Amino acid sequence: MLTGVCHCGAVHVTIPRKPRSVTDCNCSICRRYGVLWAYYKASTVRVEAKAGATESYAWGRKALRFVRCTTCGCVVCWQRVRPDPERKMGVNIRNFPLDVLNSVRIRSLDGATWDGRTH
Repeated sequence: MLTGVCHCGAVHVTIPRKPRSVTDCNCSICRRYGVLWAYYKASTVRVEAKAGATESYAWGRKALRFVRCTTCGCVVCWQRVRPDPERKMGVNIRNFPLDVLNSVRIRSLDGATWDGRTH
């Protein structure tokens, strides 16, 4: 188990293992957030924060919501608007210690020209 934390420490995200690869997406929102996504089955990720410490943003088809800390603004993950513990979610691996990215393959996703399906 690995735990990442937003900049101010208010939101913790625990994942089951180091990612094998991460995704650098250039879609309109990911490139602005500057995130690197690691994907896990939603049932294996734990997001911990006090009530009111997170807020979310959904756009377009509103299939995904991007969760961020209300204090420091760090994006911690994306989740499905309709929760499904068996489907994947994205975790912003940039909130984890730098050594988590050592030897992890970074793959590029051209989300800017993609057809709009979720990551």
